[in-house]
Amino acid sequence: MSVGSAVDVQTQPKPLVMQEAEFIEIPMPDDMHVHLRQGDMLRHAVRAQAGQVGRFLVMPNTLPPVSSLERLVAYRDEVERALAELPPEARGEPLYTFKILPGMRADEVLALAQTGVVAGKYYPAGATTNAADGPRSFEEVAEVLEAMQETGLVLSIHGEDPDAPVFERERTFLPQVERLLSRYPRLRVVLEHLSDAASVEFVQQGPERLGATITAHHLLFTLEDMMGSSFNPHLYCKPVLKTARDREALRMAVLSGSHRFFFGSDSAPHPKAKKECAATASGVFAAPTAVPALVELFETLGGPASLAPGSAFLRFLAGNSAAFYGIPAPYRRLTLVRRQWVVPAEIGDVVPMLAGHTLAWQPVRGTRYASA
Repeated sequence: MSVGSAVDVQTQPKPLVMQEAEFIEIPMPDDMHVHLRQGDMLRHAVRAQAGQVGRFLVMPNTLPPVSSLERLVAYRDEVERALAELPPEARGEPLYTFKILPGMRADEVLALAQTGVVAGKYYPAGATTNAADGPRSFEEVAEVLEAMQETGLVLSIHGEDPDAPVFERERTFLPQVERLLSRYPRLRVVLEHLSDAASVEFVQQGPERLGATITAHHLLFTLEDMMGSSFNPHLYCKPVLKTARDREALRMAVLSGSHRFFFGSDSAPHPKAKKECAATASGVFAAPTAVPALVELFETLGGPASLAPGSAFLRFLAGNSAAFYGIPAPYRRLTLVRRQWVVPAEIGDVVPMLAGHTLAWQPVRGTRYASA
């Protein structure tokens, strides 16, 4: 199968040249953690997920960051212009966040809340991409957290201690979250992109107002995939991939049916040149392939029941996050067909997750990759 790098978003799916095609229809997933970047990269990122997600929570660690009302309005306009290039039925609904910075005031948080943001994002200083300006502790932004608690905004956390050894950063950060939950008893908190079995247990034992996102790449891969035989820079992310035991804990969390866990791709595109270099940028471009890859994975793990209406896996994709964030339940549907297709090597100068691999399920309402 020959595929090119262009993304062709179609208003109508082409007739399928196959007999007895097997289709499934599932609730349109909500992606509660996505990086769109800026400029041309943003346009590619928006097109890559077109038709595959109903809503997507946009991360604010741009340059400059989305940390004020002025910056929110400007960034929202940029995203809306990119969405306007798509057919109406292929457009997802963006949900917005702001970046929590030292020195922010309560009145700034109130203004952002009134404009419609649903969460504030906490990046520990130096923890990940464009986080050098982040807080050094929760105490440093206490005024912001108090205001978020009062306005009902969700606190989204990149939960890593950048001073800890790389494989221990997530679990080392958990005591800080425990103190935070105690100090702010009405604050809803989401730990993003869980990668560690200890974090899964922490969320399961925490209060009802504690939730977590899990990515496709942490559910699919382990450290061995990233660097077992040779280093694959396109799987390098933060938090880094962990062991098979950690991956199993994440998979069991999804299959447990717990409403605390929901899908957040953490799709984070970087140009190929910034991934295949001496100082590799962290991030996995998962948007084009996360949903079909997860459908294939959980059908394998749980059989056809995993794709049945109301299953734990489908609630993980769509439903759990809406309940946690207090937004309407998903109402759109996504159709996929059981048809093998090869993931393009590049999309807009970015290497997608599973590039060159063959997937069993393909979305047929929205994103389609054009043949070369």
